[in-house]
Amino acid sequence: MSNAVLVNEPDDPLGATLLLGHGAGAPMDSTFMELLADQLARRGVRVLRFEFPYMAARRSDGRKRPPNPMPVLQAHLRELCSELPSPFFVGGKSMGGRVASMLAGEVGARGFICFGYPFHPPGKPEKTRTAHLQTLACPGLIVQGSRDPFGKPAEVADYVLDTHLQLHWLDSGEHDFKPLKSSGRTQQMLIDEAAEMAAGFCRQHL
Repeated sequence: MSNAVLVNEPDDPLGATLLLGHGAGAPMDSTFMELLADQLARRGVRVLRFEFPYMAARRSDGRKRPPNPMPVLQAHLRELCSELPSPFFVGGKSMGGRVASMLAGEVGARGFICFGYPFHPPGKPEKTRTAHLQTLACPGLIVQGSRDPFGKPAEVADYVLDTHLQLHWLDSGEHDFKPLKSSGRTQQMLIDEAAEMAAGFCRQHL
């Protein structure tokens, strides 16, 4: 591919490639993204991690920037997808997942996978980002922590969402899938669960 990517190759491939975008504030090699990509590959999913233009620019000069406007983010994802052989899936962490969910049908993906979807900004439940999730052009999966400030179970239950959108809740997890200590679980355990769900989704739609 013409753009820089990090590749996690599975030892026992399913035949599925997942193009995985990062969230708004952390790069493609953040701890979360490293752990998630590793667990996906262990389950047979080939993972291609990439960075949106603003994050790539930060990598080159060290200056923090806000995310590019949505049309720029979408154009970058379209370019990457144009170089991928079928079958492939698109997805991402938070913002990356949102961009993927908006374009999955258009770019010919078999489906999209969102890890911690930003249903609304924290503290602003009225500002929903769900309009495009009401009618989907391809299947989707959202894996969400039950304590995620970007969308909790009671809020999401009231949304009108396409019946082809699968939603899996990670008990006690927050936006980075970190659980309460009292839950007896760890972030690694929730990331493992998220990867298991995602790999199963890929198998289902290959």
